[in-house]
Amino acid sequence: MDPKRTHSVKLNDGHFMPVLGFGTLASEGLWCTFFRPELVRPALERSLKKLQLDYVDLFIIHVPIAMKPGEELMPKDVNGKIILETVDLRDTWEALEKCKDAGLTKSIGVSNFNHKLLEMILNKPGLKYKPVCNQVECHPYLNQSKLLEFCKSKDIVLVAYSALGSQRDPNWVEKDSPALLEEPVLKAIAKKHNRSPGQVALRYQVQRGVVVLAKSFSEKRIKDNFQVLEFELTPEDMKAIDGLNRNFRFFKLPFAVGHPYYPFSEEY
Repeated sequence: MDPKRTHSVKLNDGHFMPVLGFGTLASEGLWCTFFRPELVRPALERSLKKLQLDYVDLFIIHVPIAMKPGEELMPKDVNGKIILETVDLRDTWEALEKCKDAGLTKSIGVSNFNHKLLEMILNKPGLKYKPVCNQVECHPYLNQSKLLEFCKSKDIVLVAYSALGSQRDPNWVEKDSPALLEEPVLKAIAKKHNRSPGQVALRYQVQRGVVVLAKSFSEKRIKDNFQVLEFELTPEDMKAIDGLNRNFRFFKLPFAVGHPYYPFSEEY
């Protein structure tokens, strides 16, 4: 067996993705101001030029909430309110498919989609490529169990971001959010296995078949993260961690509430 693939998952387009994402996969996200179909390829080409690459491994729709096109990351009106617009995500997806056909990306996927949005893409007339993955916030306080099962049934890999909680960025996260790695259940399981709570939280995802984004610039932290592949949680451990789910999100987009594609709710 190819050692590079022993810790990888096969995507529905035949390519592979590491189960622990440490930045080894060249990926790019399509930001919300470039959702109009005619803007998709130019946005990717501009990113490729900056990255000095001919293609990326993965190109994803970052968040399914379109904003007013332009150079501003977060376009606002005179009152400081984010300017949203409605773009049919099926048209955006078709533009991503064309980027794949043009060789600008190996795989295409989505991020922050609930099952209804995924179904909308999957049921799109003339669909050429299914999303290979769906990147979502996922951790013991938000285990996304229903969405995970749905994605598995459609051969879509669920990719977890914020698997260790959050850095508490005040732009996106409320300052009184709970500290996941201080959770007593995780600490007790970690002590039993002579591991850290962070390693337990990551191992939990890997054992469920979830790919984990666990970027770090610390050599020690990177080594610690890799060690999650060296031990296994018991069924009792997994059940205990499942019991921590409270549908709690660290990241929220209050300005997008009411938008027809707003995915941040307890509903999967």
